[in-house]
Amino acid sequence: MTGRRTGARQPLSGRVAVVTGAARGLGACLARALVRRGATVALVGLEAAALERLARSYPGRAYGWSVDVTDRDALAECADDVQRRLGPPSVLVANAGVVAGSPFLQSDPDVWRRVVDVNLVGSAQTVRAFLPGLLATRGYYLQIASLAALTPVPMMSAYCASKAGAEAFAHAVRAEVSPRGVDVGIAYLSWADTDMIHAPVLRELRAHLPWPMGKVYPPQPVADRLVRGVERRATILYGQPWVRAAQVVRAGLPGLATRLFRTAMPVLESRGDLAAPGLIGAGGRADDAARSAARRRKGA
Repeated sequence: MTGRRTGARQPLSGRVAVVTGAARGLGACLARALVRRGATVALVGLEAAALERLARSYPGRAYGWSVDVTDRDALAECADDVQRRLGPPSVLVANAGVVAGSPFLQSDPDVWRRVVDVNLVGSAQTVRAFLPGLLATRGYYLQIASLAALTPVPMMSAYCASKAGAEAFAHAVRAEVSPRGVDVGIAYLSWADTDMIHAPVLRELRAHLPWPMGKVYPPQPVADRLVRGVERRATILYGQPWVRAAQVVRAGLPGLATRLFRTAMPVLESRGDLAAPGLIGAGGRADDAARSAARRRKGA
């Protein structure tokens, strides 16, 4: 993807792409789509076994690195190893993310901060590690944001704050690197059908959102759509076409959320079965397990 040539039939052919959060969910779907479009993909995530299974599906085209995106030193080592083994990246997709769901005052402060650390700080550290390679290839960085960056909802304050922060971070980086030939895109997604969105708190939140904001979409078509945007080096990408309209009216969306949940919030807060005590879904459990293992290693 050197320079801005996008006229080739497969502009990603022969290029190296890095995807974080690639062990499962949307990240794995993005990796599959990138391989199908000709790229060699560095799969970065926490779950070594899942990364290895995905890599085995594409021999010679995908390779796994088990790394926590909040570990700056490990990310730097990963970036060096990717470049040594595969070459400098032409595409970076900062996708790694976790979510928690509970009223802010009832949330665990450590869990709340972990969401911000992974989704926002982890994205920044990912860019810090891999941006030198993108500068060498005049490549493309895609930040996975969310509809939550446009329309914050209750029970997800850490996730909404982190995604809005990641959006602002990507805009700032674009202004810095665009003169040097690197393009930056931001992807806005609604609900993709990954395991974490089936947590009780997120199901209940979706039930209070108007159509199509509460609709769930299969992740692979969303990933395919995003990768077509990567090929175009698009500045703004939408996982679902209707999200473009949300961007247009974003100034009014926080007020809409307040009105929608004015009567629902007392009920949601009283539902002890809804508030998740920690990070949600298999990705959250993997994050907890990785941090526990890291603490044991430090204590050994």
